[in-house]
Amino acid sequence: MTIPYGPEDGLLDPGLAALVGERRRLLNLAYRLLGSLSEAEDVVQETYVRWYAMSRQRQEAVESVGGWLTTVATRICLNVLGSARARREQYVGQWIPEPLPGPAERFGGAPGAVADDPADRVTLDESVNMAFMVVLESMTPAERVVFVLHDVFRYAFAEVAEIVGRSPAACRQLASSARRRVREARPASRPVPAGQAADVVRNFKRAWETKDIGALIGLLDPAVTTVGDGGGHVSALPHPVVGGERVARFLVELRCRVGEMTLLERTVNGRPGLILQQAGVTRVVYAFDVAGDRITHIWGVMNPEKLRPWTA
Repeated sequence: MTIPYGPEDGLLDPGLAALVGERRRLLNLAYRLLGSLSEAEDVVQETYVRWYAMSRQRQEAVESVGGWLTTVATRICLNVLGSARARREQYVGQWIPEPLPGPAERFGGAPGAVADDPADRVTLDESVNMAFMVVLESMTPAERVVFVLHDVFRYAFAEVAEIVGRSPAACRQLASSARRRVREARPASRPVPAGQAADVVRNFKRAWETKDIGALIGLLDPAVTTVGDGGGHVSALPHPVVGGERVARFLVELRCRVGEMTLLERTVNGRPGLILQQAGVTRVVYAFDVAGDRITHIWGVMNPEKLRPWTA
């Protein structure tokens, strides 16, 4: 990524390396705040545009470039979140956060594909797994911003208050409310190691491929929920399907209806997942939440606008 200092300079900003070095952190922050990689990329771009729109004198007066960029990016995200809530009320069907591929899966892992810039990747840790991202969607914009800044990125409440323009006491209250939402949505349980989750997803894949309803029911939690996001572009579930047997039968019916398809194991938001391909094109990305040896949630994203990072 090359960002010129300004048209009148004709020279690269001496602090360019430091500025560009902030890009990945800003992208990580914006994705967690918005749940959309494309919107996060737009926010980061707009943040840099605002930096370079300032005069050299104003730039030199900034004590912490990283702090300035974080503040601007966060405030843009707050504005986006406000309008996004209204847009999502008009969204066709269920809205699921945009699924993130692992580095090896970006652009479908196509042979000869150019490796993406590490600065353009989101760090895949537990704060981006699909279950956690879905919980973030239940928060108000202010709760989400304060919670992510303090609990995920470890900013002190005094810093968070300065960024969002609220008092430290108000930020503490917002963070407490956000944590309560997390506890209510995700009761305390022992985390499932990635290897164990991968085994469960692999067995699920085999059972689905062979249309083995009994095996599927055995791998699904009795209260499992599956949700699909087509965004009005492709057919998807209008409402969640709940219950082990109902979900198993739905999956087998889907397998029969879709016809020729290929299921591939992939990393989705840092956790074991699957992609469904037809004629080599990724049509659906599946993310899973696993508790013990059973699947508790399945999210299927088929909205093509959200599958851009998965296709060449």
